[in-house]
Amino acid sequence: MHDPRTREYAARRTALGSSRKEILRLLKRYIARQVFTEIRRALTPPKINQAQNLT
Repeated sequence: MHDPRTREYAARRTALGSSRKEILRLLKRYIARQVFTEIRRALTPPKINQAQNLT
């Protein structure tokens, strides 16, 4: 765990009594949610504005 945010999170969870295995499971879930959000954003087609007053 090299990222400072990850180290801080792991320290907090350890203080609450979580095991290393549980902490890693929670981190993986967080990463999966973030990656899924980015994939959905990348695959969503851009909105096309309708042209007005063309005639």
